[in-house]
Amino acid sequence: MSTYTLYHVDAFTHRVFKGNPAAVCALNTWLPEATLQAIAAENNLSETAFFIGEEGRYHLRWFTPHHEVEFCGHGTLAAAYVIFAHLELLSQEVVFETRKGELIARRVDNGIRLILPALPAVPCQMPSYFPAGLGVTPTAVYKADHYLVVLKEAEQLRSLRINRAAFAALDRRGIIVTAPSDDPHIDIISRFFTPLEPRLEDPVTGSAHCTLVPYWAERLGKKTLQAHQLSARGGEIHCMLNDHHHIELTGQVAPYLIGTIVIG
Repeated sequence: MSTYTLYHVDAFTHRVFKGNPAAVCALNTWLPEATLQAIAAENNLSETAFFIGEEGRYHLRWFTPHHEVEFCGHGTLAAAYVIFAHLELLSQEVVFETRKGELIARRVDNGIRLILPALPAVPCQMPSYFPAGLGVTPTAVYKADHYLVVLKEAEQLRSLRINRAAFAALDRRGIIVTAPSDDPHIDIISRFFTPLEPRLEDPVTGSAHCTLVPYWAERLGKKTLQAHQLSARGGEIHCMLNDHHHIELTGQVAPYLIGTIVIG
């Protein structure tokens, strides 16, 4: 019988029950992939992060309840929090090796800062089913790792209701939906949808901001931006366009639960 400590935290928020929940599990060696997937399915959170390593360098992987993913921002923030709060109390920086490349997390006064790849989107032809799926016609559609859909007004974003059936032909990309903010203190507002996944809407999506930050930095003519994801749980991210290749996302984490996984 083997036991592993499991941490359940809420990422990109300073309050429990807000932000995006994630499970984090530190391992000494990789378990079989089927076991990792079974743990993630049992947790039934949007993401479970697993890592191995020590002394500031770790290999990091993320699993939804259904499959492994290439990149997860809130899972990276959650993993960094666990390392800083429980494993390396004096460390100021950790480096994660991932399928998306090297990701860096640093302690800062207002939370944890992630240095992530910039993933700018390029214009693309709007798929014919997007207006029916969104219930509104976008002003523009772009493509990167996910689709970036731009609406005319913030209220359209808030009232958006996704028609899953209309997205039957969608590839496995998610859909980032954004609009100009009507709050003078917020630069980026967005929502993130995965119509082909059991969970339709993600509460706070760090990876989506790797595309949102380059877009809004150019459109607004500023490199430092404040972002708010308009999900039911909500989440706040302080963003910066570092250069053409990297962005910085700073967020807080609210701890919720520490438990023990028992595998017979």
